[in-house]
Amino acid sequence: MAKFSASINLLENKNKTLDLIVSWALTVGRALVIIVELVALGAFLYRFSLDNQLQTLQGKIKQEQAIVAYQKDSESKYRNLQDRLALISSVSKDSAKSLKIFNDIIALAPNGFTFKIFNLTGGKVQVEGNANSVLALSNFIDNLKGYPLIDNVSLDRIQNDTANATITVGITATLKGQGGTNALSN
Repeated sequence: MAKFSASINLLENKNKTLDLIVSWALTVGRALVIIVELVALGAFLYRFSLDNQLQTLQGKIKQEQAIVAYQKDSESKYRNLQDRLALISSVSKDSAKSLKIFNDIIALAPNGFTFKIFNLTGGKVQVEGNANSVLALSNFIDNLKGYPLIDNVSLDRIQNDTANATITVGITATLKGQGGTNALSN
């Protein structure tokens, strides 16, 4: 007897294109699933490296914060010193002008005139002094009027002190185009 091999096909699919499409989808689908899993695994591993970098950066930030906190007092001292140096620089520039005016006005005073108060502020010179004669007083006022940096001179107060044989005066002179300077007493 002859052997008979029978094949059982329950689908009885006669459409070869559908078989090719299903076969292709299963093959390519498997490849897509593997690629997506590899991408997800790569992203997962990359996240670990990012977490490690984040922890490192946070540690560095804490170190830098500690350094900044440690240097805070030094920084405030340095800024205070810088502010004081800037103030001294501006005062020293004004002081040179004030010193020149101060020395010039002192030089204008004749013999017999003494200063009690000399105040140089706000573009004005205020002088309080004693003169032993009217001539010494008038010479000083004339000299002030002739000084090139003075705009006008006013006699604010005059008082005759007979017990000491002196004339006490208060004089205000306005400077030409000068800003405020410092106060000086003599």
